Amino acid sequence: MVRSKRWVAVLAVVAIVAAGCTTTPAASAGLTKVRVQLQWVPQAQFAGEIAAVREGYYTAEGLDVELVTGGPNVANITVGCAANGPEFTLGWVPKALVAVESGQCDLVSIAQIFQRSGTRSVSWKDSNITSPADFAGKKVGVWDFGNEYEVTAGALKHGLEVGTDYEKVIQDFNMNALLSKQIDVAEAMTYNEYAQVLEAVNPDTGELYKAEDLNVIDWNTEGTAMLQDAVFARKAWLAQAGNEDISVKFLRATFKGWIFCRDNAAKCVEYTLAAGTTLGAGHQAWMMNEVNPLIWPSPSGIGFTDKAAWDQTVKISVDGKFLKAAPADGAYRNDLTEKAWAGITGDTKGANFVKGTVAVTPGGN
Repeated sequence: MVRSKRWVAVLAVVAIVAAGCTTTPAASAGLTKVRVQLQWVPQAQFAGEIAAVREGYYTAEGLDVELVTGGPNVANITVGCAANGPEFTLGWVPKALVAVESGQCDLVSIAQIFQRSGTRSVSWKDSNITSPADFAGKKVGVWDFGNEYEVTAGALKHGLEVGTDYEKVIQDFNMNALLSKQIDVAEAMTYNEYAQVLEAVNPDTGELYKAEDLNVIDWNTEGTAMLQDAVFARKAWLAQAGNEDISVKFLRATFKGWIFCRDNAAKCVEYTLAAGTTLGAGHQAWMMNEVNPLIWPSPSGIGFTDKAAWDQTVKISVDGKFLKAAPADGAYRNDLTEKAWAGITGDTKGANFVKGTVAVTPGGN
């Protein structure tokens, strides 16, 4: 997910994800060079892009793709906004909308990879926090700089205001504050922080924590889920001759990468580990298993932006005062995604997708 601790301009393109995720100089001869700003450090959240490099899907489309790493000190949307920045940026929709409204940039969503939200709020079973209404009088952990929108909007839906009805605590991008019980409830992604709790040892039992030790609030169920991992490009860049064609090629190869990871999850974990991730093999296997169901099934086809989901994201942003008004028409487009489907012979919808089972490993190792 997008997890920038500092909302500052990062204009220099940072190091490439890893040598295992780039084409060689010989392979790049005659190819069109493009850069993709990732939201975070190498992990299975970006397995589709990593696989598209490793399986040669980008090269087959005539592209030499660099995956540019993110991290806690990289504001990926800000990087993507820069006139000399990467051609494509992966990011959460509400954060991009806020940047566009502020005049920071002209990003347009050209493909919606995640079809559903992976954000949860996690608490201990004995806290009895089973609904946002139970946040009253509690210390509620969130990530800041736009990552907290679903949580605060969910509380607002139950009439709870930040600071008045509950205390908002900015948590680090881990679950330490929940594990040490400094906060009552923590924000977590299904594919990352939630697993961090299950990978930790319960000091009372000497065994790993179990799902039954926790209460989990799903913002999809609560109705305040927002669109997350999307592909953005600058409107000015798209308007230049040939760049829409480049976008179609990039999306087609990326979609093929995600189809490959849907059907070959274990191989994509291998590719992710080879990309230089700092997280263990067990954690990456969990992440891959949790990311796939955020994408599949894609009812209208991978990359398609559902208008109802877009409108919900906008409404929550406006109601929560993250946005002043709904964005102008053209803030997202599906035509490039639809063109990208041409030439893909595989299943682009995954209607029969079934989530796999992955064992939790101590410390994610």
